[in-house]
Amino acid sequence: MWGIAYLVASYLIGSISAAILVCRLMGKGDPRSVGSGNPGATNVLRAYGKFPALLTLAGDVLKGFLPVVIAAGLKLDPAIVAGAGVAAFIGHLYPVFFGFKGGKGVATLIGVLFGCDWRLGLCFIVTWLAVAAVSRYSSLAALCATLAAPLYALLLGLPLPYALALGVMAPAVFWRHAENIQRLRAGTEGRIGAKRA
Repeated sequence: MWGIAYLVASYLIGSISAAILVCRLMGKGDPRSVGSGNPGATNVLRAYGKFPALLTLAGDVLKGFLPVVIAAGLKLDPAIVAGAGVAAFIGHLYPVFFGFKGGKGVATLIGVLFGCDWRLGLCFIVTWLAVAAVSRYSSLAALCATLAAPLYALLLGLPLPYALALGVMAPAVFWRHAENIQRLRAGTEGRIGAKRA
């Protein structure tokens, strides 16, 4: 019963939209009404600048990190620890407080990874940097790192529920990046550092 309550609480934490709250507190517009309409750090950066984007990124990472690291610190079953990460991640994608319309989930996933094990998070970041350096596509780098994350969990000898949870989250990240994938295939996806027309 406590485990179910913790998962619900994790989902509610994930449902807190950092992008929307940061923009409201800073007197900016609703990030869902500008640019791509995605309530995430990248759209906030393009619409309102670096500082709001940095706060958004930090908030999205923290809401994935905290439920996992607290569950681990309380010595809860690894399945609950992993489930807390999935719940927070789903909360970010489908936030109950904001009409179930959330972001793409990468920043929150990063928080979950670091909450599970700092080495797991580091592997994700290194993979992202390597792919981004070669391709100059942020979306491709995120997708490749997400796809590799379950394998990293297994290679690091982490509890099996961690790898399974990451295997569940990976398809959701790909689903939320469907438009990016279409643009990558068409060769129209924006590259890192490229000026927008």
